[in-house]
Amino acid sequence: MKDYLIRGASEDGAVRFFACSTTNLVEEARRIHDCYPVAAAALGRMLTVGSMMGTMLKADHDILTLQINGKGPAGAVVAVSDNTGNVRGYIHNPHVETTFKASGKLDVGSAVGYDGNLTVIKDLGMKEPYVGQIPIVSGEIGDDFTVYFANSEQTPTSVGLGVLVEPDGHVSAAGGFIIQVMPEALEETIDLLEHNLAYLRPISDMVSAGLSTEEVIGEVLNGIAFSVFEKKEIGYVCNCSRDRIERALISLGEAELVDIIEQDEKAEISCHFCSNKYHFNKHDLITLLEHAKK
Repeated sequence: MKDYLIRGASEDGAVRFFACSTTNLVEEARRIHDCYPVAAAALGRMLTVGSMMGTMLKADHDILTLQINGKGPAGAVVAVSDNTGNVRGYIHNPHVETTFKASGKLDVGSAVGYDGNLTVIKDLGMKEPYVGQIPIVSGEIGDDFTVYFANSEQTPTSVGLGVLVEPDGHVSAAGGFIIQVMPEALEETIDLLEHNLAYLRPISDMVSAGLSTEEVIGEVLNGIAFSVFEKKEIGYVCNCSRDRIERALISLGEAELVDIIEQDEKAEISCHFCSNKYHFNKHDLITLLEHAKK
């Protein structure tokens, strides 16, 4: 089944939600970056929340960048999304040693670390991007984004994220949800939602059991009537190209390009997001140098 995302709201408009299944795109990211299990879980959670938050963007050219770095062994974990929900990302150390909690679940918090920040950057085409930042709460990522929404966007929110990694290393289930309570929500609605969330099964367990994204939301909003407004396919999509890499090299400036030509006579640039490699020989670099001079 293809990955997809839904968004909608309760019938009275008091609760809005975003939810997605991301098993395929998280497995694709794991394969590209050769992630060990706990790294796959950390990157998968970031990609999942990035996809949902990306669809909150309004304009086609808006870009969302998420980064969490708690100075743990995983290093920085980054996800980039657009308003379609397509996403890409990377983790600084994909080979971080896998550790487990007492419950048997992967210990993502220890891999990410606790001494650092969660950063949200929204490039909305203005002169300066919007940057929101909070100290890391748990490193488990879902908890951190829940606090981010409450503190930086003043919106009561619950973020649920899950990635199931099999013993052989591949990702067999991944998905998540974002539930937001509007100011007009009745007290009984809030109480029911809090009860549902307190007893909710892990997201990865629900996806692994074969529940659709709509059924996952049905469990989260059990007893609350809701409607789905939009359903769209999402995927792991990198927008790198030789043209973009050439522009990046030109932006280095004349001195840097001359240095590369004189010392190496060639360049190999690898994309952080998809690991594609772009090769430039001496002639290519001289051509780019001429563009830089102009």
